[in-house]
Amino acid sequence: MAAALLLLLLLAAAGPGPGRADAGRERRDALREELLLSPLPTGDVAATFQFRTRWDADLQRGAVSHYRLFPKALGRLVAALGVRELHLALTQGFWRTRYWGQPPLQAPAGAELWVWFQPTVTDVDKAWKELSNILSGIFCASLNFIDSTNTVIPTASFKPLGLANGTDHHLLRYAVLPREVVCTENLTPWKKLLPCGSKAGLAVLLKAERLFHSSYHSQAVHIRPICRDASCLALSWELRQTLTVVFDFFSSGQGKKDWSLFKMFSRTLTDTCPLASQSKVYVDISPKNKEKELLEVSPPPTSVHEAIVQGDRRTYAVYDLLSPSLFNTSRSLNVQLKWKRPQDSSEMPIPTLHAQRYVGGYGLQTGEICTLIYNTHPYRAFPVILLETVPWYLRLYVHTLTIITKGKENKPSYIHYQPAQDRSRPHLLEMLIQLPANSVTKITIQFERALLKWTEYPPDPNHGFYVGSSVLSALVPSVTAMKDMDVEQSPLFTSLFPSSDGSSYFVRLYTEPLLVNLPTPDFSMPYNVICLTCTVVAVCYGSFYNLLTRTFHVEEPSRGGVAKRLANVIRKFRGVPPL
Repeated sequence: MAAALLLLLLLAAAGPGPGRADAGRERRDALREELLLSPLPTGDVAATFQFRTRWDADLQRGAVSHYRLFPKALGRLVAALGVRELHLALTQGFWRTRYWGQPPLQAPAGAELWVWFQPTVTDVDKAWKELSNILSGIFCASLNFIDSTNTVIPTASFKPLGLANGTDHHLLRYAVLPREVVCTENLTPWKKLLPCGSKAGLAVLLKAERLFHSSYHSQAVHIRPICRDASCLALSWELRQTLTVVFDFFSSGQGKKDWSLFKMFSRTLTDTCPLASQSKVYVDISPKNKEKELLEVSPPPTSVHEAIVQGDRRTYAVYDLLSPSLFNTSRSLNVQLKWKRPQDSSEMPIPTLHAQRYVGGYGLQTGEICTLIYNTHPYRAFPVILLETVPWYLRLYVHTLTIITKGKENKPSYIHYQPAQDRSRPHLLEMLIQLPANSVTKITIQFERALLKWTEYPPDPNHGFYVGSSVLSALVPSVTAMKDMDVEQSPLFTSLFPSSDGSSYFVRLYTEPLLVNLPTPDFSMPYNVICLTCTVVAVCYGSFYNLLTRTFHVEEPSRGGVAKRLANVIRKFRGVPPL
């Protein structure tokens, strides 16, 4: 009896049990997940997953010891290195803005990492190097190759997306690895950061075999501080895990634009994540022609949602996975979309802002980087910030920079250039350019190729060297007036880049990466020299060694045996000389 009383006293002194503790923390963190399915004008289908974990805690103080939904690996990383914002994207392929339209969140080909650090961080470069090494281990990527030769400090392009007290650009670091290849070894640790993993909820559709059999694949992680409520007296931490994939049914041999969840992912939705407070599937059913509906979805959605997305009014069919009526008929949800009539491919909408980039010139000594920026708005002009990051082995001639719009010179309102240092840092060029309405702006700059040391060439030097994508940041005028919406009530794909006002929306685009050939020595010559040298040494040394070590003996000719004498007698009678 005394032992039982002592045990009760110890439990009372320890505090509330696990059930009460979870009940007290249930409002401190929340998980929202959603899937956006968008038919593209070319007949492809884009699927965008977003998993948002919000945590009402102060990670910077380091007093957090219990992690429920927020991944502990990322939480400890933010607290230990003084990270204010972290944005990491791993992308395979290129988003074709001209034909697919504006994406919810675009990323360049390869690996992209940009981080804002806290003002309390004394050595930003050291923290940046340590952060890239830790993220390389978490996501099984080659982020440990990020160093001073591919890191820049932008001054105007990458502003904080979350709550920020200041914008000291010395606390910002940006790097791109355009040659990084994304594979299943990067997807697996990304899925393990989800509260339910890939066992329940929307994450069951993340089948690696189907995701990487696509035209475009991009997975990202975004960590930022946000306001806890409207008064913004306290902050919360938000983790967004996004994954965008584009399926091309024509290349897969189906030849039809009709699609379903099973056709895309080889799976259907069977259950919800028990830790998610919201789980929805959005299907973009916006008609191009108001008179004729093009799309038909089945089963019937639970609701229909209208929103202004990137300056255009969109209509979405919403499937709420937490609704009890959704899984009444069956334990499986297979959203299907059919086209009522063939879509006219000649009516593809042209995005307001898009760009392309290529390398000009000939030979292996000099060249030219050309960037074309299109503003298709009929009557509105707007500025755009262009960020160019060029490796040090392409020596830019800044005096050859030309900006031509409608046949006239277009002088930038702001320009920032940081020259490169050989084997130390790349070129950084930032410009604020005004784009007139319905215009094409051509930006060219010449460069000279450097001759590398023979130890600096990769194993496949004739493949070429990659140059990272250009970054365009702009506030694009909106055709439809936008209203301010509550971030907690709006869909996730509309709240990452909030609009500054109702007349414009923020867009960040990336151009194609460049593949440049450098003067490459003939690496087969050492092999030829080694073979020739070894042959000469073997012949000469072998003959000389034989002369020095061999002994010669004179052999007296023998008269021969009985057989030889008999043969000579026969040859003599025949008149043949003897042997």
